[in-house]
Amino acid sequence: MTRVQKIIISIMALIASVLVAAMGFLVYASFQDFASQPLGPALPIVAKTMPPTWTPEPTSSLGLVTLVPTITFPTNTPGANVGCGGPNIMNVLVIGADSRSDNYQYGLGDVIRLVRVDFVTPKVTVLEFPRDLWVEIPYISDNIKGQDHEKLNQAYLYGQPGDGFKYWDDPSAGPGLLALTLNQNFGVEIEHYVAVNMRTFVNVVNAVDGIDLKISDETAAINTGLKIGNHHLNGDQALKVARNREEGVFERANNQNRVLCALRKKLTSPKTVTKIPELIESFQDNILTDFTPEQLGQLACIGTRMPPQNITFASFPQELFKNARIFDPVFNKNVFIWDVDFNILRDYVARFQAGTWPEADSAATEEEAPEIICE
Repeated sequence: MTRVQKIIISIMALIASVLVAAMGFLVYASFQDFASQPLGPALPIVAKTMPPTWTPEPTSSLGLVTLVPTITFPTNTPGANVGCGGPNIMNVLVIGADSRSDNYQYGLGDVIRLVRVDFVTPKVTVLEFPRDLWVEIPYISDNIKGQDHEKLNQAYLYGQPGDGFKYWDDPSAGPGLLALTLNQNFGVEIEHYVAVNMRTFVNVVNAVDGIDLKISDETAAINTGLKIGNHHLNGDQALKVARNREEGVFERANNQNRVLCALRKKLTSPKTVTKIPELIESFQDNILTDFTPEQLGQLACIGTRMPPQNITFASFPQELFKNARIFDPVFNKNVFIWDVDFNILRDYVARFQAGTWPEADSAATEEEAPEIICE
């Protein structure tokens, strides 16, 4: 090989190296751009900040509103001890819609959970909101006969784009209106949301090859068609357990929490963790969320580092709630609601978001509010 040929080959090799490096940079930049793009519309800013004051409802004895106590929340600026590149604290609204269709045009928000993710500890605490709370829903009074109150689960439906609904124009639709309603009535601060309908839930459980769950109550066994003992459930069976409410709405919430514990255990198993990117890709068009792929990766990462006992499902104390009925002009009849002092619920919410309940008073928690700790 002549000297000139060697020089030409060297130049070509250098050009090829530069091209490969440039392509690698472009691929990386494209991935970074994709990873940082939300998979859905963001929540309205007002749903992420606690209102400075509360205006009492003058004509109703249900859910009177007063000034929210001042609470200092942990900063969300990442620190040295934060795991998986996440913020210190992340508050997520998780919604289970009662729609079996492939789309999200309709559906009530029948499963409503506020999830507090602590990336420092790490720890996850989940608070259930009963769907039958009679709440003020913004932006609906111009659409339904001047009615500005409805059940909490209606807030999600009224924000969805299906014909006859979409009572506000924000791109966040049902999740955004539900987040705004929770903020307005209870001072809930929400940064992100995930909404899943029943069909997608079934498909997710099936995608991870089912979940393992123990049925220990005879009534639950009868109502779900399962025997007392350990079971490996497919998606349809898991949904049946989660929707079982024969023992009351509070026990139904506990059933849902047990199913979520089992699903979390399966998702963080070594066999399934490697499939999470595929699951995210396959279900990103079937789940409503404003998470970015990067943030979903942070959640998946922290899930693998979290001891099971650091996942707690909490509920408001059952004794706070009394059966009641109220006339609903939309349905032109009396409907069932929970009569409860919103001031008390608001105090629980403030302590929950500050990280002082239920953790700070575990002895009282066992008496005041039921909780489930994942095994």
